[in-house]
Amino acid sequence: MMKKHTHLLQWSDGHILLDCCRIMGILNITPDSFSDGGHFFQLDRAVARAWEIFHEGADILDIGGESTKPGAISINVQEERSRVWPVLEKLKREQFPLPISLDSSKPELIKDAFQNKLIQIVNDVEGLRNPEMVEVIHEFHIPVILMHMFGSPRTMQQEYHYEDVVTDIKSFFAERLKKAEIVDNVVLDPGIGFGKDITHNLNLIHRLREFTSLGHPIMIGASRKTFIGKLLEVDLLDRLEGSLAVAAIAIYNGASMVRVHDVKATRRVVKMVEALKMRNI
Repeated sequence: MMKKHTHLLQWSDGHILLDCCRIMGILNITPDSFSDGGHFFQLDRAVARAWEIFHEGADILDIGGESTKPGAISINVQEERSRVWPVLEKLKREQFPLPISLDSSKPELIKDAFQNKLIQIVNDVEGLRNPEMVEVIHEFHIPVILMHMFGSPRTMQQEYHYEDVVTDIKSFFAERLKKAEIVDNVVLDPGIGFGKDITHNLNLIHRLREFTSLGHPIMIGASRKTFIGKLLEVDLLDRLEGSLAVAAIAIYNGASMVRVHDVKATRRVVKMVEALKMRNI
């Protein structure tokens, strides 16, 4: 019998209940992201896509202004701000109804965006390694997605090693949570594709339930990732079925959130898998 856990992400003027798997829709405002780089680099196109993501059934909008694909080179905070700020401001003016997560590891940008009520969640691919980010999280009680990445985007697919990928990442999470003194309002993301090979990624999905012993909800972001393309021998824009298969297994194995490009199709998968899971409660 599967045990059901309910978690809550809460901020100053709202919350999202993780009583079932929630969908985080991806909006990359970058010229170079691996899947949709340049597609939504213009303000009007980005805002239009945000509303599409809402109408397709997302629960959270994740906005990113810096590519973290393998080999990506970091940009400065001014450049990242110039990309995301106009979109965030326009969505606020239009009273966008979903909570917004900012995919950023720059604490000064997160602080300004949260203070201006432009975002509600931070998605930190660096896993709170920056003490200044930890300070901002504590000061403003910001819900955070803490992701595991081996190294940096520039080097992560060149240099990585695990004794056991699940055990090692669980230890990383436990260490980061303890060091950051965070006990709630956090989602853990094992970082599919961030310093992992095909076998590592498959093991993480297969053994996902082991992470629930840490007492926090788990997010999986495998949408259109390279390992799916390699396994299925398909190009980037032909990875929908593989992405949905990974999402389905991840949800069944305990994921509380999935970060995806294809929101409408994933919404149907979530509904179906949640119905199947109910049969085992």
